[in-house]
Amino acid sequence: MLKLSRLNILMSLVASLTSLSISAASPQSPKLLVGIMVEGLDGDCLELLRGQFGEGGFRRLENKGLTIAQADYGSYLDAAAAAAEVMTGASPSVNGIPAEYIYDPEARRGINIYADAASMGNYTNASYSPSALRVSTIADEVRIASGGINVVYAVAANPAVSLALAGHAGNSALWLDTKTGNWASSTFYKELPVAVAARNRMAPLSSRLDTMNWTPSIAPANFPMLPDHMTRYPFRHVFPRGNSERLDMFTSSPLVNNEVTDVAIDILSSLKVGQHPGVTDVLNVAYTLEPYTYGKNPDNRPEIYDAYVKLDRKLEQLFNTIDRRVGLDSTIVFLASTPRRPGSRRDEERWNIPYGEFSTRKAASLLNIYLMAIYGNGDYVAGFHRGQFYLNQKQIKDRGLDIRAVRTEAADFLSKMTGIDRVYTIDDIIAGRAGEKPETLRRNTVKETAGDLIVDLVPGFEIVDDLTDPMASSGGDVHRLAATTSPAFIMAPGMPVRTIGTPVDVRAIAPTVASILRIRSPNGAAVPPIR
Repeated sequence: MLKLSRLNILMSLVASLTSLSISAASPQSPKLLVGIMVEGLDGDCLELLRGQFGEGGFRRLENKGLTIAQADYGSYLDAAAAAAEVMTGASPSVNGIPAEYIYDPEARRGINIYADAASMGNYTNASYSPSALRVSTIADEVRIASGGINVVYAVAANPAVSLALAGHAGNSALWLDTKTGNWASSTFYKELPVAVAARNRMAPLSSRLDTMNWTPSIAPANFPMLPDHMTRYPFRHVFPRGNSERLDMFTSSPLVNNEVTDVAIDILSSLKVGQHPGVTDVLNVAYTLEPYTYGKNPDNRPEIYDAYVKLDRKLEQLFNTIDRRVGLDSTIVFLASTPRRPGSRRDEERWNIPYGEFSTRKAASLLNIYLMAIYGNGDYVAGFHRGQFYLNQKQIKDRGLDIRAVRTEAADFLSKMTGIDRVYTIDDIIAGRAGEKPETLRRNTVKETAGDLIVDLVPGFEIVDDLTDPMASSGGDVHRLAATTSPAFIMAPGMPVRTIGTPVDVRAIAPTVASILRIRSPNGAAVPPIR
């Protein structure tokens, strides 16, 4: 018994010493962190098209690390707000970014959330900076942890997404200017990569657009679950010089993902990203899979499916380049998707699907007449933006009226209008009394920029915002209640392959990446990392 006791003690000591040596060892920092945002990536489409993917794109992410089947944003957020939430680990109410565009009730027009007159544009007349982002991002924290001797670059077609990806401490945020076709940036950042400036001079997008066309990558018959008539006539989209919308059309198509990948690879190669000794560099990119709205056919499944196949190939190209130049075994990759827009184009009239139009001008006029009957003559409605009515708060204050009471009266009146399902006041949202998931609505609302009244439409209705734009007509998204999954992936050296099928709060992604890197989380991230 004594021998066994001594043997047990000896084994315990050996185990303790081994444990101490492992914990005392300083693991080598990854050379590169790659963050990828994909606008409109749908989990069901990803599953449906898996048979058309190669081994090096989406399959590589699924087979080499953590798959989150459902990343939960709480409610729909546009690409700008979703990118900010992923990068900060904080909801809009904390990070300050509710959407790409907010409404200015005094100027009575929408403005970009990142607009900043103090910063000039590089290769663009637009003035943007990340100043509206109230908290730090995962890119900021990596830069701080490395003492600023590493580099952080972001590449996206959308300026608001690029700014969220670059954060406050990045070297450069790059985006496509849809007026010129140049790759642009802001003087807020200290750098404009030479390779990008050379691309603008030598091969600007505007000089190449009329030679491009979008056709299917594979025979349409190979796309799964398409009706026969859709496989007989392959689509073809072009971007002719005479079309004033051609740059907008291009950035809405999957061909823009080719440009993003090419610029990202140029930066990776020319600036030796991922090759700075002892630190972790950052390269963040953003892609789009949102439905193409410039086609003639409302049923655009062939275009959607082809966009997935094209993106899979671009991901493989990016990953292969990283593997050659840096090594994927020294790289952390995370990919998060933003929810697809909860709407669709109107079905053809021959299908007899119920349809209605909600005119914001008529609604505002009727609301103003109603409020005048109660409170006296005046201009009570300041505007409408993204499903929100803004009241003229200056007039209401000058008259000594209770703004909460006016909001309640207005909400009661609007809720009786045809096409409106529900109306919430900003007071009820902030107090957590609105909707079926009040905490979700509260966390995704920024009270400083929100409207006084938020409306939900009845499914099948379309908002015609002829209050903001007198020339507005139908042709936008028809409201649709449809749940979509937004998958996410994390691939890191030594990470076990695992799939989480239950919903995961998307705010956990940034803290999880920080935990893998062994650095602090962004300062607004309150959700713990995934263990």
